[in-house]
Amino acid sequence: MTFSLVACDLDARQWGVAVASKFPSVGAVVPWAKGDVGAVATQSYANLMYGPQGLELLSSGLGAQEVLDRLTTGDPERETRQAGIVDARGGSATFTGSECLDWAGGRTGQGFAAQGNILTGSDVVDALADTFTSTGGPLIERLLASLLAADRAGGDRRGRQSACIVVREVGGGYGGNNDVLLDLRVDDHLDPVPEVGRLYDIHRRLFGTTPKEEFLPLEGDLGDEVGRLVAARGFTALADWASVENLEERLDPDGRSIDPVVLGVLRGG
Repeated sequence: MTFSLVACDLDARQWGVAVASKFPSVGAVVPWAKGDVGAVATQSYANLMYGPQGLELLSSGLGAQEVLDRLTTGDPERETRQAGIVDARGGSATFTGSECLDWAGGRTGQGFAAQGNILTGSDVVDALADTFTSTGGPLIERLLASLLAADRAGGDRRGRQSACIVVREVGGGYGGNNDVLLDLRVDDHLDPVPEVGRLYDIHRRLFGTTPKEEFLPLEGDLGDEVGRLVAARGFTALADWASVENLEERLDPDGRSIDPVVLGVLRGG
């Protein structure tokens, strides 16, 4: 009842899953990933244990196909299951049981596994795979572009309800002490995939990074302007205002310059 893309960017050391379905809160069921280990999607009468067990097997050094074989071989309901896996080396595997509802199937390539069931047709999985392989940029944006292409190609033939994108990178999460680089979920929406895109725009504004050389010195007229704007909003320090706006990770630790994105928000942009 779902279409998903499991993928990685080995250069960036990122692993992720993008998924959409006519099913509520699909992000709580299908996607599983761990930095420097791999990613798993479990769907179609999903066996949720494929997620944690798959990651455990991947962390032991097994490849994607071997992990998927072990998961499905011991499952008496295997013919109702569908799953995709990408391992730490970019190896991939997909499985579609014979009792999955049409249209159901999958495609794999280096660094990705695309799969879906109860789809409008094979062009949905093709859109996932072809968009991913032909799109550049960060893994997050490639996953989002692929999910949107598949959704617009027809997606789940029952309709739309929820979507999710998760990406894991060791040390890439908030505060730098976890691997949760991104976890965006739309649990119930008439058009959930574009809504995930809207949430990503917010996430990128708050938690993205601007090269240090593009920061602007907080001196002269700009320093005075920032001071006035901060005071007008009822704060005595830029850092106090930024923490309320969830922009603290975009601050210059030395306090001598300002990220243009922070300045834009402060100015009301």
